[in-house]
Amino acid sequence: MSSRLATKMAASAKQQQAARAKGGKTAVKRAASTVSSIDGAKKRRRRRRESYSLYIFKVLKQVHPDTGISGKAMAIMNSFVADILDRIGEEAAKLSICSRRSTVTAREIQTVTRLLLPGELARHAVSEGTKAVSKYTSSQPGLPPHAPQQ
Repeated sequence: MSSRLATKMAASAKQQQAARAKGGKTAVKRAASTVSSIDGAKKRRRRRRESYSLYIFKVLKQVHPDTGISGKAMAIMNSFVADILDRIGEEAAKLSICSRRSTVTAREIQTVTRLLLPGELARHAVSEGTKAVSKYTSSQPGLPPHAPQQ
């Protein structure tokens, strides 16, 4: 054990004893926090992983309230949603570049959705997307109520 570490531990022990003698808890908490970071290095925060699991679960409960989903199935659904959204983003960017526009609008997203998804699934996705965009614009003050063209 290094001398610096031993000194810090002794100092924290003295602080704890002094806090107990006073009957206060705040000094004990402070001393404990210095003990946890004795070596001077900050604890690394775990990187948050983005996942659509919560949203997939909410939709599942809206459609089938009494049905559950396994961890493997959730991982597959999460991967599927991430893949589809990635494809939509890439294709919408390509489409906006081809049309010499710098902004990807709801119209490009709608067009790409029609291209990527087959038949009936595309129609449902476009109608749900249109509904979501109109709901969002109506909730925002100052934005005109505008729905994308179908």
